Amino acid sequence: MIRALYSARTGMNGQQTQLDVISNNLANVNTGGFKKSRTQFEDLFYQSLRSVGAETVAGGMVPTGVQVGLGTRVTSIQKVFTQGSITETGNDLDMAIQGDGFFKIVRDGVSYYTRDGSFKRDADGYIVTANGDRLQPEFAIPTGTTTINVDSGGMLVAKDQAEQTLGSVQLTLHNFINPAGLKSEGGNLYLESDASGAPTEANPGSNGIGTLTQNFLETSNVNVTEEMVNLIITQRAFESNSKAVTTADQLLEIANTLKR
Repeated sequence: MIRALYSARTGMNGQQTQLDVISNNLANVNTGGFKKSRTQFEDLFYQSLRSVGAETVAGGMVPTGVQVGLGTRVTSIQKVFTQGSITETGNDLDMAIQGDGFFKIVRDGVSYYTRDGSFKRDADGYIVTANGDRLQPEFAIPTGTTTINVDSGGMLVAKDQAEQTLGSVQLTLHNFINPAGLKSEGGNLYLESDASGAPTEANPGSNGIGTLTQNFLETSNVNVTEEMVNLIITQRAFESNSKAVTTADQLLEIANTLKR
């Protein structure tokens, strides 16, 4: 019964973490380029009351042992980098990645990576994020530019009112062997880690990198219906574990009151 108390406690802790992950997913359902997270569990150690294959008194062999599990724990909270929906914005500096890849920005000399393609122009003409971080490779839109065209291969061309080219730059994307190993920094930004591997830079549409779509943005890949179903499952699992604690407590009470 004491074992049941602690096993149920690990289940409640695990479901609380699952609830936290689902809540974060739902909170970011309208966050551009957001990627949902998924909780993964594993069972804990087992207490062996009778070993598998133990020899019996008659010289036989026990085909199955007696092992009692001690609960569960969270092993990882993994980012799921499936494609989000694409929505039209009409903004010339909005770019959606269709396929694999990340934009690279630099903040205080540190390289960050993002799927959020909602860029703007700062006072010096550079293409920046909402927080003022410059898109790499850096490009200052020339004065007098009236139209900006970005093709699917990442070639950005700035033209004036007479359709004369004032400047251009080849935008690149970066990919990782294990995107799930990237470290989330908030603000739609990710950091390279030992688990993600080093980034590979390429032009959009080459080397397995996705393409760019101008005037569109990638939305969150959170499926509200799926998250609500997971929320119900999590609630019921938490409730079941709490019932196990209550039941174990009631059995302990019976055992303690056998002698009156």
